[in-house]
Amino acid sequence: MTDIFADFRARVVTALREVVPDLPDDVTARVEVTPTRDPAHGDMATNAAMVAAKPARQPPAKIAAALAAALAADADIAEAVPAGPGFVNLRLRPAALRAVLPAVLRAGEAYGDSTAGGGLAVNVEYVSANPTGPMHIGHCRGAVVGDALANLLAKAGFAVTKEYYVNDAGAQVTALAWAAYWRYLQAIGTTLTEEEFSDEVPGGLQYRGEYLVPVGAELAAHHGPALATATRGIAAPESWIDTVRDFTIAAMMQATRDDLAALGVAQDVFSSERALVDSGAADRLIARLRGDGLIYEGVLEPPKGKTPEDWEPRPQTLFRATQFGDDVDRPLRKSDGSNTYFANDIAYHADKIDRGFALLIDVLGADHGGYVPRLKAAVAAVSRGNTKFEAVLCQIVHVVRDGQPVKMSKRAGSFVTLRDLIDEVGRDAVRFTMLTRKADAQMEFDLNAVVAQTRDNPVFYVQYAHARCRSVLRAGAEMLGAAATAPEALAGVALDSLTAEPELAVIRRLAAWPRGVEAAALAREPHRIAFFLYDLASDFHMLWNRGRDDAALRFLQVDRPAETLARLALVAATAAVIRSGLAVMGVTPVEEMR
Repeated sequence: MTDIFADFRARVVTALREVVPDLPDDVTARVEVTPTRDPAHGDMATNAAMVAAKPARQPPAKIAAALAAALAADADIAEAVPAGPGFVNLRLRPAALRAVLPAVLRAGEAYGDSTAGGGLAVNVEYVSANPTGPMHIGHCRGAVVGDALANLLAKAGFAVTKEYYVNDAGAQVTALAWAAYWRYLQAIGTTLTEEEFSDEVPGGLQYRGEYLVPVGAELAAHHGPALATATRGIAAPESWIDTVRDFTIAAMMQATRDDLAALGVAQDVFSSERALVDSGAADRLIARLRGDGLIYEGVLEPPKGKTPEDWEPRPQTLFRATQFGDDVDRPLRKSDGSNTYFANDIAYHADKIDRGFALLIDVLGADHGGYVPRLKAAVAAVSRGNTKFEAVLCQIVHVVRDGQPVKMSKRAGSFVTLRDLIDEVGRDAVRFTMLTRKADAQMEFDLNAVVAQTRDNPVFYVQYAHARCRSVLRAGAEMLGAAATAPEALAGVALDSLTAEPELAVIRRLAAWPRGVEAAALAREPHRIAFFLYDLASDFHMLWNRGRDDAALRFLQVDRPAETLARLALVAATAAVIRSGLAVMGVTPVEEMR
């Protein structure tokens, strides 16, 4: 038994078919067995009677009463009680709950692995920051959420590819090249001031952070003064712009990879926007859509609300996005004939579709929320409805210390960098904390709170539970021998002595892990894993504290080896599930706390 809820759902469906014969499969497919909201009402509840009521043409309460009577005959069910408008609450016998422990111990961290995804090919794209500056706190949240979501989907049986889209085309990387060129001129000893140089830059100098100083120094080391002129130092852009741009993008992406590695993030694929543009993919995509009758030349209505002063009606190449649920058709070419960013973005998502992905998930900043409907429309059009698009939006993070906002970074000049945060509190604290809120909820990252050793700090609380488990297991191995306390040996011990409510509470929580994994994956909500681990840690700490006060509940009892082995089985299973959850979150479990 790997999923107790799936097991009992099958039993409920069998009983329901006895009570209401000839129910169609699409009806029984809607039967659910879930944890009760209040443990006082039992271990599980099912909606089976309400699902069957309409096709059976019977009141839900009548079906619930008959179903409860049928389920009460199950040897593993202590009590089946009709409740509310047609639910049936089930209380399991302790032996049925205890049977979860051998399953956990045999599976180890693989406990909770699911086939719910059916091997569906999923592309999770996250971070995808412009290579124009260091990774900052906003990128950090998207990186953690995207990485944990990819891990969660993989555990739930999806075939996942983690991807980063490098925005290395367009005006922003040209501006980056000018900024790096300024740092290069500084490195070779220019007498120009920053403002004098900025006056020579189209649009002015945009990126002034010190993070480009090392890039300028490397350019100088590679090229000497060859990229400058002998007069004012600034050579004609066409003589250096490609060299400096490519060098700088490579340097910034290497810094990004290093920062992501420090966070424990390693994407499988890095796709280049510039390579896509240079290949003509966007032009081919527009031609493809035109062939499908989804491109036309037209004039858009003025924007709703206050019309910008520079708005003027003009013919544009438009994609029929409204046919696929968007609120307005979208331009794919600018007035100068060049492609819009959206055209490039459609081409990129078309490339992912052509690579065989059936589901595309983009992890985006909350400010991109308005962009989602057009992407969803584009994917539906390009794939002819065969590929699904979803977006996970991440809200902003406010960093505080001593109740005050932290905004400045010495290196970046205006924001807290990802590396600053990791250096301050550590990778595991960053990752866990970023998953303690739903992604689309704003959060406050308190630098004091994430290192506090209290139950109010979920990072500490969960890690402390694992460390306590490991300390008990080490002591148990010293008492009874390593062989007797290995997981495979503990999977075969008698568990009848585990009857106390705090022990059963931990087992109930462990039993809910497979269902929790599946539900979190299908909802695309990795923060649920953090919540589950906190609840499991709370149950375990409660059992630990009860054992401290009640000698009969102590984990290790020299004169009762059978009871000790049963409790070691419970502890080992708890540790395994904590590790399983932390692996999804990308957090390393600790062996001991100092």
